[in-house]
Amino acid sequence: MEVKEWTYEEIPEFTEKLEGVEVIETTGDELGVNYLHDVEYAKPGGTPLHLQILIPATRNRPFIHSWGEPKEQPFALPCYVFVQGSGWFPQYVYAQVAQLARLAARGYVCAIVEYRHSGIASFPAQARDARNAVRFLRANAARFGIDPNHMILAGDSSGGHTAMWGGLIHDDDTEENLFPGVSAEVCGIVNYYGSTSVIAPDSNPIQLLHCLPDSPEGRVMGGQNLLEHPELARALSVECNIDENTVLPPVLMFHGTKDRTVNCTGSAILYKRLKETGHPVTFYLIKGADHGGAEFWTDKVLDIVDGFCKKCFEK
Repeated sequence: MEVKEWTYEEIPEFTEKLEGVEVIETTGDELGVNYLHDVEYAKPGGTPLHLQILIPATRNRPFIHSWGEPKEQPFALPCYVFVQGSGWFPQYVYAQVAQLARLAARGYVCAIVEYRHSGIASFPAQARDARNAVRFLRANAARFGIDPNHMILAGDSSGGHTAMWGGLIHDDDTEENLFPGVSAEVCGIVNYYGSTSVIAPDSNPIQLLHCLPDSPEGRVMGGQNLLEHPELARALSVECNIDENTVLPPVLMFHGTKDRTVNCTGSAILYKRLKETGHPVTFYLIKGADHGGAEFWTDKVLDIVDGFCKKCFEK
């Protein structure tokens, strides 16, 4: 065979029949997932923030890049922007990479958001970071193979809280928008066992410092005692900031019935508030599940998430 720069179409296929060797047929549509590691999306106040980006591709629809640096892609897929929970402390942003790769394998570009933690910035900085991550992905949609009109914001635990606030805050026309002219609005929100309410005294069952300055919720509110400042507890709690006029996309929620870290009651409170104010919401209880785990990534749950996203994209 001649040595040259062969194109895929030109190169002769190996067809020699070898005894004992089976040929496995392919179509070229078998889907794999490409992982872009620690992509910087913003640097608010000098703090670099990163995304973990998972991009599905096939032989017939390849991921175009040069030494890992993405070029303009020949496809535009829906984007699932996921905020990794951490109690608002520094995140281990790689925790759900393997699980989200399963959703990516269904045809979603998945991006995991790093936010400024509570030791750096107080609420609502985390939600503003998530919105700027959406803007970055939308502004660079062609490079990452994203359909900018089909974006979902999701998150677990404090990331679920952040995702909810990312849908509640509408700051496109303010200086908080690091990508002027680019919208951060999304088609839907998926909230996995979000720490959305701190009003109830048992909202964090194993957190003995509930609402005190050193508690997760106290720290993210600037090291304040929320018991002495109930107005701050209300400002942090999602359900206290929703009424009939609130602009919010459809919401999908999951929570384990034996969550020891974030009481399931908080999600029930939020669900009831969304229902009574006329906002579209769907809530699934995961029986016996604690704070996260494999139960939230079963094929059935992925089917529910996939169906929810597709329904949101129809609007």
